[in-house]
Amino acid sequence: MNTEDSDREPAEHARYAAYLDELEQVADADESALVGGVLADPDPVMARAAVVRHLDRRAAELFPTPLWEEWAEAMARVMVGHPFPVRRLQEWSLFRAVALGLPWHRDDLLAASDWLQLKAADEANPEALQVLAESGRTKRIRNTARTGLGPRGTG
Repeated sequence: MNTEDSDREPAEHARYAAYLDELEQVADADESALVGGVLADPDPVMARAAVVRHLDRRAAELFPTPLWEEWAEAMARVMVGHPFPVRRLQEWSLFRAVALGLPWHRDDLLAASDWLQLKAADEANPEALQVLAESGRTKRIRNTARTGLGPRGTG
């Protein structure tokens, strides 16, 4: 075994890092094309992971702004056929509704992933906190929501 080869980073790790770097620097006008290119990588697990990491970064920046709708629609179009990134984008849309006091449905929040429920439990939306304190999927989610409710969440 050649120790030089064993010390080398696997190709998919190098591509993942390069994709994250490219996605962080991409111009808004080129973002959809780059996301589509990343999703076409021969390693679909790595590609989806890179895209979801990018989605998390961009969505955190954009969800409270008027730019959200156009961006989310563009991302949804390019991610067709990739269920995990599509679901993450849908959950960011639900988080946006909860965080900004827009209309949302209790059942959607309760059907959401642990990731979203925990994220929502860290928000100050009293209605979402009450739903999660009572019916959140995990003990950690329920406790986080109760903490957010303060004294009114203990009874």
